[in-house]
Amino acid sequence: MIKVLLVDDQNLIRQGLKALLELETDLEIVGEAENGEVAVALVEKLQPHVVLMDVRMPIMDGVAATKEIQQRFPLVRILILTTFDNDDYVTAALQNGAMGYLLKDTPSEELAVAIRAVEKGYSQLGPGIVKKLLTQFPAAKSIESSSILSNLAELTPREKEVLRLIAHGANNREIAQNLFISEGTVKNHVTNILNRLNLRDRTQAAILANTFISHI
Repeated sequence: MIKVLLVDDQNLIRQGLKALLELETDLEIVGEAENGEVAVALVEKLQPHVVLMDVRMPIMDGVAATKEIQQRFPLVRILILTTFDNDDYVTAALQNGAMGYLLKDTPSEELAVAIRAVEKGYSQLGPGIVKKLLTQFPAAKSIESSSILSNLAELTPREKEVLRLIAHGANNREIAQNLFISEGTVKNHVTNILNRLNLRDRTQAAILANTFISHI
């Protein structure tokens, strides 16, 4: 059973999400929070597997709450669910540890699938979010950019393995365990990948990898 914490400042939204998600036999709504501050306290108390997090909320917004939860409870997965696809919100949420970013018009069955995927460590981005994020780094001005494919081709087989695991949301420790190598070696591979692909951070690497997964 996947334990889910709902975080949204609108009670009506929380009740609607709860009613829809409780139809799924493998999802359990263990609590609700009206702002990020309450969410952090409930994560400590309830230990949910996944937090369904809004962005704009009073007292503590979803980005700040995501950052604190990830720092204190790194095993808890956070999936942003909001009406805002603002570039700054998307980037900040993902850089602070969110595993996915969906809009509230996402069909309930797709939301349930996303929760299951995030719980397993796979990143989830809604339609349009990937393209929006791709525009934030020079090499990806075009999804069909030949320069990206050329740079991907230059990665070593091991670097491609690491990149695929990054795309699935794995951290350095998980990558090291999966590939039977040290975390230090993983860090070196990640650094090489970012340099070869002209990327700023792991978030950009995950986005690019998910977009060009067939070429990795």
